[in-house]
Amino acid sequence: MVSQHAPGDPTETGYPPSGYSWYVVAILTLTYAVSFVDRQIMALMIEPIRRDLGISDTQVSLLIGLAFAIFYVLLGVPIGRLADRYSRRAIIASGIAIWCAMTAACGLARNYGQLFVFRLGVGIGEGSLGPAALSLISDYFPKRTRTRAIGVYNMGILLGIGLAMIVGGQVITYVSNAPPLRLPMVGELYAWQTVFIVVGLPGLLMAALMLTIREPSRKEGLPTEAGAAVHMSLAEVARYLLDRWRMYGSHFLGLSAVALLAYALFAWIPTMFIRTWGWGIAEVGLAYGTVVLLAAPLSALAATWLSERLAARGYRDAQMRAALICAIVAGASAVGAALAPSPWIAVVLLLPASIGTTAATACALGALMIVTPNQMRAQASAIYYLVVNVVGLTIGPTGVALFTDYVFRDPLALRYSVMSISLGAVLFAAALLVYNLRHFRAALAESQAWADVPS
Repeated sequence: MVSQHAPGDPTETGYPPSGYSWYVVAILTLTYAVSFVDRQIMALMIEPIRRDLGISDTQVSLLIGLAFAIFYVLLGVPIGRLADRYSRRAIIASGIAIWCAMTAACGLARNYGQLFVFRLGVGIGEGSLGPAALSLISDYFPKRTRTRAIGVYNMGILLGIGLAMIVGGQVITYVSNAPPLRLPMVGELYAWQTVFIVVGLPGLLMAALMLTIREPSRKEGLPTEAGAAVHMSLAEVARYLLDRWRMYGSHFLGLSAVALLAYALFAWIPTMFIRTWGWGIAEVGLAYGTVVLLAAPLSALAATWLSERLAARGYRDAQMRAALICAIVAGASAVGAALAPSPWIAVVLLLPASIGTTAATACALGALMIVTPNQMRAQASAIYYLVVNVVGLTIGPTGVALFTDYVFRDPLALRYSVMSISLGAVLFAAALLVYNLRHFRAALAESQAWADVPS
């Protein structure tokens, strides 16, 4: 059993050395960044993909969103259950190999159906990362520093998107001006197909790097009468979560609205700049990519600073309260960016929007890991990602596209579609996260009875 505090000892024991723990977080963060490069690169290529395949905004949005959401409905929870019992590093390494191979395969797609199937494969691989990574981090860091570690890990979203925008924009420009690439038995490729191949294959190196980390012992689990942590059946996990459905439900749905806002921006901001202000792919990629890269470390700092400041002021629900504040800031900034009178004002407003969505997610995930026993952390995380991706990834990108195609009926009205979805998302998120605060406090008090290490 994990060792306890010595009387009066303010430091947590039983966790791996701090230096090695941060090495693990660095590897997981880099892996998360690679996953978002592979996922996000399509946002820069919406216009050429629409042109070459003859498809609508709505069809493109399904490639960006629904293809990932399908995976979480079918396989997310089973993989989360495996991560609660078996090697998390092996699960992540396998997922990396799958999603990188499928990203490269997108470059071989000859029609919309094939591209959708390959994008589904990208989702299958990437869905193995989140639940297993959060479970690993929770066993490497005590409660006192766990939100900080999860905040750094969550930076991977913005690092990946920023790199996809900056490097991807330059690669797309270069490939578009280069002679067509011809492959044996495949033939000539469109420029965007070449980009998928160039981006996907190098990520396979991360699968080997993932195998250099060690599996930590599992901590903070529900004990048996003898005091030993036990595995829980699927029925027991379901019963535990359903008994606390108000806390978990408002948490998952509130954060899904934050994700909806984030994914809507990630998917359509580049195209909004192209259609509204006539920017080129390389230009918008550099500007938005720089904003997102700046937001990456700032989001981790914001999540840590705000959570710790609220806790110092006596708020027991500090992490969820911080998530609420960050979500409101993000939504207000996103609405302002969509309605901005000039592109550079929009660029400036996208910085707090990017910081806010990512910091809110980091705070809320840290809170989730504290109130969820070890035996079900990956499963609870898998359900979280299921809800977040089904709602966020589907309604976010597709909602914007539906407003453009069927409400405004004008591609040049894209900015108003982004504004409409952003406003609805922040109102929904704020209402649910306010409701969550009381139930989170109750769950936090309950967790003190079974946690190995007190907070």
